[in-house]
Amino acid sequence: MESNMASLPTNRNKGTLYVVSTPIGNLEDITLRALRILKEVDLIAVEDTRRTLLLLKHFGIQTPLTSYFEGNEEKKKEYLLGRLVEGERVALVSDAGTPGISDPGYRLITLAIKNEIPVIPIPGPSAAITALSVSGLPTDAFLFKGFLPNKTKKRRDLLKQLEEVKETLVFYESPHRLAETLKDIFEVLGDREIVFTRELTKMYEEVLRGKVSEVLNQIKERRLKGEITLVVSGKPRKRID
Repeated sequence: MESNMASLPTNRNKGTLYVVSTPIGNLEDITLRALRILKEVDLIAVEDTRRTLLLLKHFGIQTPLTSYFEGNEEKKKEYLLGRLVEGERVALVSDAGTPGISDPGYRLITLAIKNEIPVIPIPGPSAAITALSVSGLPTDAFLFKGFLPNKTKKRRDLLKQLEEVKETLVFYESPHRLAETLKDIFEVLGDREIVFTRELTKMYEEVLRGKVSEVLNQIKERRLKGEITLVVSGKPRKRID
């Protein structure tokens, strides 16, 4: 019987870019395939070498790392492309979750595609999908907008553009802007149903559900830390009797 756990391609005439998802918190969420790929590739391009080193050390992986983040992506993507063109196998890893989702990884992926380098997905965790899956809000259609703008006017302008959207909305947010963002959502979109998730799959995982005003009231006196994902109900659909 042939195994579906074949080793990486041996044809070194053309390299391969592996887009490898890693845990957003709990290390047990990494897949067996992801572990194998990270062991077998020639190089791992990571957003934060310190964070990824903890993951690799935990699983005894000694593959070389190189940094690839928002500040150096223009310079580094050409270097990584050169390695791929030479026939090497490179794994792209973000801080946590799926590369290319609200991080600079998509630029390297696009460059590899343009240069006819095979791009192979190694699926796994994503904070947006994880939050959506436990939200209890409709999931048949949703709109993911990543991080909302830092500045109040731009943030409110974007929310205004989403006012008529009926699909469930998903955002990332930082702890220090959370209260302001919730106030803007309340004032622009109204007191909708919202699900606040923090530190998903980690020790201090937290999920709050309710109206925007209720969640805002629960967090207003707290000093929050960690990764936050917000899931907001879309504009209510009119009932047809």
